[in-house]
Amino acid sequence: MGTVDGKTTVENSALRLVEEFAAFGPAYMKWAKSRMREGGPSYARMRLMGSLRCKGPQIMSSISTELGVTRRNVTALVDALEEEGLLRRKSHPTDRRATVIEMTERGMEKMDEMYDEHRARISEVFEGLSEEDRESLVRILGTLRGTLRERDTC
Repeated sequence: MGTVDGKTTVENSALRLVEEFAAFGPAYMKWAKSRMREGGPSYARMRLMGSLRCKGPQIMSSISTELGVTRRNVTALVDALEEEGLLRRKSHPTDRRATVIEMTERGMEKMDEMYDEHRARISEVFEGLSEEDRESLVRILGTLRGTLRERDTC
């Protein structure tokens, strides 16, 4: 194995990966947020509704943890979305201290509509990749996400 600056090729490639991920993540998020429709739902609302769409009804603390925001932020988002008829609160069946948040039928329809529109807007970032590269990227990212799940970090 070769060395550069006293580091092995493997160490250098791992460092380059860390640097690329660290730079890509924030750049992608900034770019994706810029593609959101003017006057449309905020990114935070889409994340909350997307979480409920994918995982089903959840308690507020779970949503807070998953989204990495305070419970106060989740409460404000839920209040607004409930007022619009997109979410509803329900009593937890076994824990009287917890409140379950679930999407309404209208919320499901709105989420599907928002997701389709947003996905179409942001998919252009992948246009420069061949179909083979896209499939490889999906496979690699899925593997990495699985590794993180195994280590209880996401």
